[in-house]
Amino acid sequence: MAHSMLCLHLVLVVLLSFLALRSGAQKYRSVNLGGWLVVEGWIKPSLFDDVQDRDLMDGAQIQLKSVKLGNFVSAEDGGGKNLVVNRGSASGWETFRVWRVKDGTYQFRAFNKQFVRAVNAGGGIVDATADTPREWETFQIIRNPSNKNQVHIKAYNGMYIQAQSQDQLTADFQGEPGWNDGNAATFEMNIVTGDYGIGGEYQLTNGLGPDKAPQVMNDHWNSFITESDFEFMSSKGITAVRIPVGWWIASDPNPPAPFVGGSLKALDNAFTWAKNHNIGVIVDLHAVPGSQNGDAHSGTRDGYLEWPNSQDNIDKSISVIDFLAGRYASNSALLGIELLNEPRASTDPNAPGVPLDTLKTYYKRGYDTIRKHSPSAYVIMCNRIGPADAKELFDINNGLTRTVVDVHYYNLYDDSTFKSMSVQQNIDYINNNRAQILQSLTSANGPLIYVGEWTNEWEYQGASMSDYQRFGKAQLQVYGTATFGWSYWTLKNVQNHWSFEWMVQNNYLQL
Repeated sequence: MAHSMLCLHLVLVVLLSFLALRSGAQKYRSVNLGGWLVVEGWIKPSLFDDVQDRDLMDGAQIQLKSVKLGNFVSAEDGGGKNLVVNRGSASGWETFRVWRVKDGTYQFRAFNKQFVRAVNAGGGIVDATADTPREWETFQIIRNPSNKNQVHIKAYNGMYIQAQSQDQLTADFQGEPGWNDGNAATFEMNIVTGDYGIGGEYQLTNGLGPDKAPQVMNDHWNSFITESDFEFMSSKGITAVRIPVGWWIASDPNPPAPFVGGSLKALDNAFTWAKNHNIGVIVDLHAVPGSQNGDAHSGTRDGYLEWPNSQDNIDKSISVIDFLAGRYASNSALLGIELLNEPRASTDPNAPGVPLDTLKTYYKRGYDTIRKHSPSAYVIMCNRIGPADAKELFDINNGLTRTVVDVHYYNLYDDSTFKSMSVQQNIDYINNNRAQILQSLTSANGPLIYVGEWTNEWEYQGASMSDYQRFGKAQLQVYGTATFGWSYWTLKNVQNHWSFEWMVQNNYLQL
């Protein structure tokens, strides 16, 4: 059995290599510069050290339990009605997403996206019916100095929210409530999302505020990636970099709040360093208005996926592509532009994804926009993540020139597939499953294929250096057959196995 599996693997690799040669395209060995121009807190957590109450940054999910009644606050039907205090346990309707106005001051978004409000100056019922947050949807959270999870919530009328009955929540407690358990204005606050929450660039810049954020961000941009990193990559045979950027870069040096200026200068520097070291640049629109997946790297405020819900969001994204293509089309270091990173597919009606038709229309517009400026830059289209057909973008590539479909491969995240795999099973999955998928995607007449993200980390715990070397070797061999090449995620990371730099320098990944 082992002999037959080895033979199958060799056949697949030979076939893929043959098809790659037929495509006539140069193949790139590249590295992502993740966490640089689009912040991801898990890559460099120290960026958040100066954020006050960082467990209540934008997108934090909280649940409130009345200490008097012993029940959770709930938005009936997920929103659109009054708040009640009659749930013995908490789930979706009892969970609210935070919008941070400033330190200590917040707005709360219910399950169906309406905002909590208290609209009676004399005190009255609190509901979740506002589509847009203003003064009456804004609250102060006062934390117990001796127990930060015990809180009072002050409304815009200066009174505190209280729960005197299960049927309603009111904003009419006058004076200063105490912290005893019998007080109707005291709540236990459970923060579902933990210390850092989403941990993206919106959370960081809004959490730091307009006084601190510019200095922190510019220090980060100037130090996290430097020309010495390009020299290092070039010395290891890396021929390209994929640089994630956010939509706000097109408004630099004065992007919309809370984002701050400076990332465009850093990107300009990257192009200069790339030319100096013969490295191509792929500019990747990683974050778009409204978010295409709800993840930290999408620039989301609260984790909801809202990019495809607004034509204005899509039009703004095309404007960013137009800006990037116009700025860098004549730069010899430009290799390509990726139109969107990891749009999410979904079959969950409560968490809809990006519709395929919407995505195809956007990609075609993006292609035409780039071609206005450059006939030669590669136009890269990222597959949807989640339950999607791996070939769903092939039809729109018919008749287009120099297009690439980006696929991302991680032996992570899916508990049912990877959680219980042994070292050898992980390696076999690369050599067989992934090799078969790449073979099926590789076509002499179709778009080029790019493994735009992969890493030498996995779910397996307790692996030796030799295990990592074998796993990395399998990935390098199989992903090396992709007709456009591959890109490791990411160059630097406090988690060593995610760091290309650390893995190569310490011989865990052998190029």
